[in-house]
Formats: sequence, structure tokens, C-alpha cells
Amino acid sequence: MRISNRWRSGSIVVALCLIAAASWAKPARIESGAVEGVAKDGITAYLGIPFAASPVGELRWREPQPVAPWEGTRSATSFAPACMQKGVSMPGEKPSATSEDCLYLNVWTPAKAADERLPVIVWIHGGGYVNGATSMPLYWGDRLAERGVVVVTIAYRLGPFGFLAHPDLTVESARKSSGNYGLLDQIAALEWIKRNIEAFGGDPRRVTIAGQSSGAMSVSMLMASPRARGLFHRAIGQSGGLFEPLQIAPSYLLANAERDGKTYVSSVGADSIAALRKLPAVDLLGGKAGSVSHPVIEPDALPVAPYDAFSSRSHNDVPVLVGFNAEEARAFVDVGSVKAESFAGDIQRRFGSLPAPLMSAYPHQTDAQARQARLDLERDLRFGWDMWAWARLQMQSGRSPVYFYYFKQQPPFPQGSVHHGWGASHFAELWYMFDQLNQETWRWSAADRQLAQVMASYWTNFAKRGDPNGDDLPRWPPFTGDEKVLHLGDSIVVDSLPNKDCLRVFDTVYDSLRGKSTGGGQ
Repeated sequence: MRISNRWRSGSIVVALCLIAAASWAKPARIESGAVEGVAKDGITAYLGIPFAASPVGELRWREPQPVAPWEGTRSATSFAPACMQKGVSMPGEKPSATSEDCLYLNVWTPAKAADERLPVIVWIHGGGYVNGATSMPLYWGDRLAERGVVVVTIAYRLGPFGFLAHPDLTVESARKSSGNYGLLDQIAALEWIKRNIEAFGGDPRRVTIAGQSSGAMSVSMLMASPRARGLFHRAIGQSGGLFEPLQIAPSYLLANAERDGKTYVSSVGADSIAALRKLPAVDLLGGKAGSVSHPVIEPDALPVAPYDAFSSRSHNDVPVLVGFNAEEARAFVDVGSVKAESFAGDIQRRFGSLPAPLMSAYPHQTDAQARQARLDLERDLRFGWDMWAWARLQMQSGRSPVYFYYFKQQPPFPQGSVHHGWGASHFAELWYMFDQLNQETWRWSAADRQLAQVMASYWTNFAKRGDPNGDDLPRWPPFTGDEKVLHLGDSIVVDSLPNKDCLRVFDTVYDSLRGKSTGGGQ
């Protein structure tokens, strides 16, 4: 991935690369001490600020703890290592340095004084809860900050470090729960922001949480978490939510997650949690680490699933902006290998046995039909239905408005790149909403650049007012359940959700699993 010279850093030291063009910023004083960032083009970046103590040794699989204060001024000019992980969160991404000592955040601010009270966007990265890094250039917040917001990107523990449930961990916990350490890290970061963001010119009363993929799933869980109440005031979810029936995801229940945790602990050769805490961090990525890769419904941070929290009107009711992409599955499916004769078997190997109504909703009698069916089914199963459900649940159970988009722009992914042929796939909207087209030398069209300007304005307007609209933007009406959504592409228009008939089949199937009467509604 090519990095523009606006904030060229790799993930090591921004200052060394910017020294000729940037200036040291006046230190910001936070609760643990002073931090010094670097300023360029009217934006000051503070990188690698600790928001919690290093979760190592006896702090493994415990709630995040406060940061120890320091004397003098701490340099905040380089990204901290990413949390322990295997692989990368996005094809083509340059791997980051990793460490178990990883609970750090980054701030980009246009504020010239601490009393400006600018709205705040908190970005939660994706990566399936098993990888991801705040240092990825695509997530840099300078372009959004230019529009008058403070941008914060936060890290959280991943994989078995962030989501190990185990009976012994539950017993030792004062809250009698285990498994959601990564989610607790996100909450700790939001608590830190509430206490400290004024030092960077931010307004702790106008905080927007935003995320993509598993980051968006995290946003849906934070909306359901009683421990996150009052820590944010708007929510953005891009291609990810947790609303399916738990009947098809039983491993999310604490008792089942504890069982999986016991299997994992044995697989890495430990006979107790004490022994597990003494193992080198890299050893914990072996064994059955892949079975410990998601949050847990447990009594503390997430006592009920988001669907139930919304349905009972106990969720954190704030304005919501959600949506998904037209070709999400192209990032995951080798379309050329999809055949009609093997379609059903491929789906079963990928997702398990799906109910017959779901399979029949996506005709696959010919190879051409099968290729399109695979893309549409995987899009709707993994992303589309969740976002539709989220929008309707907020519309029906909340008092705050919801804005729903359908992204269909096809970036100019060049031939020979890992992204070639993806179209409006998973990840594709990120270049536009962060307005980071200049990070790639692709042949961006005038329509691409216009869409990036519009999307970045929608997102920052929403952070400012809970409404994405502006005088110079196409009108985006709140979602009212009439299946009209904002289409984001070469043209920006309000139009029908194209896959709504198939999504209604999901409703019928999921309602049946929940034991509800069917009818296509929430």
C-alpha cells in the first residue's frame, strides 16, 4: 500500500519523516501527564497515547487498569505496536509490529486551543476480532479532522487475549464474568476520552463511535452494553452488526464460550490460568486460538444480545448511521470457482446447513446463477440483514433517528492488485469515508473524488449534529422502514434497497428460530 507524504510514518516514527515539514505541537496535559504531538497543515497528531496499563503478566484476562502517571512530557509522535495477532485485517495491508503491550490510542485534532469543544469520532477497527491495527494509513484521521472534528483511533485486545472465557476466569472476576476483555478495552478507551478529550479541543458530550466489520459489530454491542451508557452520543456501523438469533451462534453464550476456552487452554499445553499467564504471548496464538475469536454474552459488559437490548428498549438510544456495500462478498469469494453442481455443498462447508427457504431465495441452477447467488447470499448473510435489522430496530424501538446507506461505488482497483475485480466490496467504502484517495495512485475519477468529499462530509456532519445533512449535500432522509435508503455511487440518490425480498426471507427464518410469529418485521 502506497502512503501519501501527508502523514508518512510506516508504523515507527512520524517525527523523523515529518521533521522538515511539521512542527512540534504545544504539549497537551492529560490525567497521566503531558504529551507532545506533531503538527502539519493545521492538524496535530498525538500518536501512541496509553489509555490503560499494559495488560501483561497478572493483568492478562483482567479488566483494563489505569495508566501509571509519568514525569515531564511524553513524546506522542509514533504509533504503538498493534495487539498480538496473526495475519492482517485487510488484504494488501502491511503487517504492523505487534506486542501484548498495546492499549494505546491516537488523536488527530484541528483545535488550536483546549476550549474549542469540537465533536469527536472514535474509530474501532475491524479484523474479525483477531487482527487489525490503528496504524493502518487508511484509518488516519487527518482528512476528517480538516472538517472540524477530533478523530481518535483505539486499540483493543484480540483473539484469545481479548475474548477468552473460562470457568476459572469467571470465578476470579469480581463481576463473575469472563470473555469480553477486548470489549472492556473499548469501554475503557471511551472512559479515557470522556475524562481527557478536552485537552485536545474535543467535546466529551459529542462523541461518535464508529467502526467497520467487526468494529461495527463492536458498535452494536456498545449500544447494548450498560457499561457504555453515557460514553457516546452517536453511533456509526459499516458492514457489521450482531443481531442474528443466538440459536445459530450458541458459542456466544458464556457457558459455551467457557467450554471452548477450556479446550483452548488445554491445546496450548497449560493446566491452569496461572500457567497460561506465564506462557510467552506468541505461544498463545497457537493451539485452538481460532476458537477464541468473538465476544460473549455474559453478565457484565454484554448481559443480553443487541437484538434483545433493542427490542426491550434497554439499548443506548442515540442517532445511528448504518449501511453495507453492494458487493461485500467479492473480498472473500473466488467467484470463478463457484459452480451450480457444488453450490449447496460449498455453502454447507462454509456456513453449515442453512434452512431450505434461505437456499431457495437465491436461485443457483446454472453456473452464472450460482456465482451471483453466492455473492448475494454471503453479502446478505454476513452483512446485509444485520444492517437492515439494526436500522429497523432503532427506528422502531428508539427515539433517535437512523440513517441507512447502500454503497455501490466500484473503486478503480488496478489489474494485478490484490483488490482487482472486487468492485463495491467489503472495505471499499473506507477510502471514501476517510477521504484518503490520495494514499493510492489508482486512477480515481472525478466521481470518485466527489463521492469521497460527500461521504466525509456526511460522516463529520453526523458527528457534529446527529444528522448527516448539509446545505451543499444531496438530501439524506432518515430511514422510516419504507425500504428507501441512500445509494452512494456515481450518483447519490434515495432509492429502494435492492435485496429487500431476500432479506425478508431471513426475517421469516430468524423469527422462526426465535420462536416468534413470522411476518417479516421486528
